[in-house]
Amino acid sequence: MNSTKTEKLGHVDHPRVQDHCEDDVMSSVGISSLSDEIVLCILHYVPVCDLLLNVARVCRKLHVLCHDKTLLTHVCLSEEYTASDLPVRHVLKQLANQVQSLSLSGCYWLSGSTMEHLARCKAIKRLDLTGCHLTSLRLSRLLVSLSCLNSLAFDVAPGFNSAQLSSEAVDLLSRLSELRQTLLTPSYGVVPCCSQLRRLALQFDIPDVTREGIGVCCQLMVGQSSVPHYQQLEEFSAKLAPGEARVNQTLLLLYLAVFSVHVPERLKVFLVSIPGPNPAHWPAATPLAHCLGNHSSLEALQLPRSWWDSMSLERALRGNSPKHLSFSRCPALWTQVFRSLLEGGVRDAARLISLNLSATSHSLYPECSGIRGGEDHLVAGTMSRLVGICSKLKHVNLMHRHYHHENTPGLDGEPHLCASLSRLQHVRSLALPACALSDGCNTYHNSAHTSPSSSLLHGLRKGPRVGLQVYKPSETEPSLPRDSTSGLAQLLAGCPLLETLELIGPGFISTLPRLEPCTRACIEPRGMCAWARGVGDSHVAALQALPRLRRLTLAGLPGIHKGTGLIPVAKHCPNLQALSLANLGSLKMMNYTTSLLDTLRLCTQLQELRLEQPYLSANASFFEALSCCSRLRRLCLISRSGTFDPVATETFVARCQSLCVCHIFMGGTLVACRTLQKALIDRYSAERPALSVVIFPLQHEDLAVVIRDTPLTLLDKITLFQSRVAQTPLLTPWW
Repeated sequence: MNSTKTEKLGHVDHPRVQDHCEDDVMSSVGISSLSDEIVLCILHYVPVCDLLLNVARVCRKLHVLCHDKTLLTHVCLSEEYTASDLPVRHVLKQLANQVQSLSLSGCYWLSGSTMEHLARCKAIKRLDLTGCHLTSLRLSRLLVSLSCLNSLAFDVAPGFNSAQLSSEAVDLLSRLSELRQTLLTPSYGVVPCCSQLRRLALQFDIPDVTREGIGVCCQLMVGQSSVPHYQQLEEFSAKLAPGEARVNQTLLLLYLAVFSVHVPERLKVFLVSIPGPNPAHWPAATPLAHCLGNHSSLEALQLPRSWWDSMSLERALRGNSPKHLSFSRCPALWTQVFRSLLEGGVRDAARLISLNLSATSHSLYPECSGIRGGEDHLVAGTMSRLVGICSKLKHVNLMHRHYHHENTPGLDGEPHLCASLSRLQHVRSLALPACALSDGCNTYHNSAHTSPSSSLLHGLRKGPRVGLQVYKPSETEPSLPRDSTSGLAQLLAGCPLLETLELIGPGFISTLPRLEPCTRACIEPRGMCAWARGVGDSHVAALQALPRLRRLTLAGLPGIHKGTGLIPVAKHCPNLQALSLANLGSLKMMNYTTSLLDTLRLCTQLQELRLEQPYLSANASFFEALSCCSRLRRLCLISRSGTFDPVATETFVARCQSLCVCHIFMGGTLVACRTLQKALIDRYSAERPALSVVIFPLQHEDLAVVIRDTPLTLLDKITLFQSRVAQTPLLTPWW
């Protein structure tokens, strides 16, 4: 009997014996039994601070592997939000002899004295200190110690004086090949010292008025010793911060003055981004077009709309094979862009990787006119030809354009725009107008909004009630067709690699004051496009077919009723890390709260959340659901007439230990907002040195000042609403 039991228990198929065997195997397989190659692959995912300060202390083998050159040659500390000055100094000490590329970009919480410890890293070739505290004297001492440096990025802050740089520092700058400057004050920075530059990137973020209310002007000493030199330049990019600061444009023209005398022969990238409706005139723009066309080496191009005409653009593109083209807000040039790409105006259109033809959110569009040929209206046939030629496109931005697909016979078989875009099998990021998802405008839309007599009888109609307008279809009004998401379905099926998707409704513009305040008086009336109003919860639910989706933006979609489409997206898109929702459904009340809370409970991998919605109630239930997003790092809530619970906010910040940015612009008094902000900073700043808390009433008159004084490295990532698709500040990554 016992022998029989022993035989049965000894059989490997017995469930209990099998469980014990698996346990023994798992317990015998440890980190020490893995090969060095496998362990190194695992350690690649460990943050550098944890790697050197914690993991390396476990055993001798891990100590050796954690100091392997494959892990420490290229180091990025930008995401080390919990690392204070002391741990970073210990890490820099261990990196001294190995690191060649180091990025501290956005480490605004580190003190200036910590920057001096970088002098130990003698082998550094590429150094990014954007957003760090760095004076001209400290930069001078640092450059003297880094003799191998050939790439530098830093901020030119108020008080910077290039005359304080030592002769040894100037000598090293003369050998730099790459430079990126963020200008916070009118200055040439160190550009005049860099005579061998091949890549120059400029970021302008200078206010017209200082905190003391003093006007800022560009009184630069322009002499032979201070004029930038671009003889060896291959890539030039300049990006102005959102807003209407005229001093930024004035300073940009001073940097570009050299181009009017000489255009570098090797120039292949020229990117200039100027927000706002009135970019400054640049006289040398036309000669630049001739030079770019003659050199035949252009790879990336972006210009303000007023700098070139169609003829200049045609000359610049002729004979070139561009990889990146961005003509956002340039309706006068769009026809020439299509003509050059489709009719042989470029040498090889198949090399195009990134295309930005987005419009503005405030162009007046005639109500449901349906007239083709409008400057912001996309023609499916033209887009179909473009996709056929530029089949390698990875990034496409058509935001704020219009596409009205007629789901009726007699259009010569014109394909749906989504069907054309579905042929872009390599596309990674896509920004579309909401109306592009609609399969057609039904009879109700045509009769209710395009009837000639509707305007005549408008004065006899009963005015709408104030509050939520509930649409109840009558028996005489046909409903949307059952296959109203068929075009979108084709797009999703044909683009399995899509990671970033932005769907923006017509006329949407954020309420934050830094985003082109001059355009707010002429924004397009909400809901004017009938095709966009037909995009609702079913379209959002269809996005669950994108398993690789990482970033999703939905803004200005009045057709969203209950927000139920968000739930399947959260369920079937496990890699979703960034979610931005703005002005969905009615603006008289928030009608998708329940679905939003269910969605947040499922977004376990979410790292960024931007929510802009009137009448948002950030109460205990909201923050309890948000607490399920345990990896959340950045949070921005913007709500006109919205409310928040201070106690629930504090509880959430305590639970979400990875949170480093908490920006709330809602209702409430200034005293209540400042009290909560101070409480959070005082309580958590020690354990979270990178924590940025900004809580301010949305409708307060000083909000513009608060936004202006907040570091752009924080606003640019989540608070400011802007498209991330097909933005090409640089042709290739710096780090």
